[in-house]
Amino acid sequence: MFDFPEKLSFHIGNYIDKIVDWLTVHWSGFFGAIKSGLLWVFVHLNEFLVWVPWWYVILVVFLLALQYKSLGSGLLYSGFLFLIGMFGLWEATMYTLTIVIASVVITTVIGIPLGILMASNQRFETLIKPLLDAMQTMPSFVYLIPGIFFFGLGLVPGVLATIIYALPPIMRLTNLAIRGVPTEVVEAGLSFGPSKWQLLRKVQIPQALPTIMTGVNQTTMMALAMVVVASMVGVEGLGLEVLSALNRIDVAQGFEAGISIVFIAIIIDRLTLAVSENTQSRTRKGHQ
Repeated sequence: MFDFPEKLSFHIGNYIDKIVDWLTVHWSGFFGAIKSGLLWVFVHLNEFLVWVPWWYVILVVFLLALQYKSLGSGLLYSGFLFLIGMFGLWEATMYTLTIVIASVVITTVIGIPLGILMASNQRFETLIKPLLDAMQTMPSFVYLIPGIFFFGLGLVPGVLATIIYALPPIMRLTNLAIRGVPTEVVEAGLSFGPSKWQLLRKVQIPQALPTIMTGVNQTTMMALAMVVVASMVGVEGLGLEVLSALNRIDVAQGFEAGISIVFIAIIIDRLTLAVSENTQSRTRKGHQ
């Protein structure tokens, strides 16, 4: 009486399994093209980052921090990177950065246009919002499942899971930024008789850019948060170092790899926020 009736049981998993099998057979060429494209981008980007001398990377981070933050921040961030090198995790860090950079670039290219479409089309926004809610509330490791089905183990499912996980913030904040452009500014732009594209490019996007940059910052941090999760399907980098240490109960290795991820997160977060604040400051000065 208190148990759910067995006659009312219904399992949707079997239908999903059939759909996945059908896609795997009939769309194999499409998934193969995506896999080849992602691998090409990743391999070349990783080769470049590994080729760049370690001291040059540290110097660039120092100069960026000096430009957008302060001398103390530059010394601190440079010290973080130097410590990572001393831990023997420089190559793993470059691998992780490759995943983050590639994922963020792809996510931004996809997310900003979709966010603009959400801002300009109420029906599309109503349709896509529940999907974004589901994407943000679903456990992150769940995103690995469809990637494994279509692409197998390795880098590609990890990158795709990272892209899906990091997509909602940039879409939401781009939508919010475009909708938040002051009405009087839009009306002033319309007085010159521009097309929709000209109004978007010359008025709305420049006004919305600070908030969009905040979305890029959030997307970057969420991509970095997927590093350890993606290691579960064989993605190398700092996440795999953490997972390996966890499997062997190696406290020393786990601490060094974990604190390295924290260092990278701090550097990326502070620098991207500084660039966003600088962009916002320039935008305000331009309207004074």
